[in-house]
Amino acid sequence: MALDRLDDPDHPVYSMGQAAELLGVTPAFLRSLDASGLLRPGRSDGGHRRYSRRQLDRVVELRRLSEQGHTLASAAEILDLRADLDGERARHAATTRERDEAVRDRDTALGERDTARRERDRARDERDGARRAGHGDGDQN
Repeated sequence: MALDRLDDPDHPVYSMGQAAELLGVTPAFLRSLDASGLLRPGRSDGGHRRYSRRQLDRVVELRRLSEQGHTLASAAEILDLRADLDGERARHAATTRERDEAVRDRDTALGERDTARRERDRARDERDGARRAGHGDGDQN
């Protein structure tokens, strides 16, 4: 459904004028980010720039870092590295969850194996005891 895209942070819905107004920047600033390759807005059918919420967030962070003394290029690199780190952290967390689940499964399997061994040994003891008892009765007759 078309309305589902409104919840998509990557769907380009904001025009350059809307984005500039929301962010308190000039359209020229947004154009410069596009020209430098630091931000790639979508394009409408008419070729006009369209920005997503995620891109607006990126502009805010680029601006904040540039106000702290970073060049826009270094600010973009910082944001890219942070995104990479977040991705790696998410992958690590998923791998850790998978490992923990595998350890639980292994421990369960080991417990089941140990229970089966105890039951087997108990059955053998009962069988051997029954055999001994049977042989003992035959010796007494």
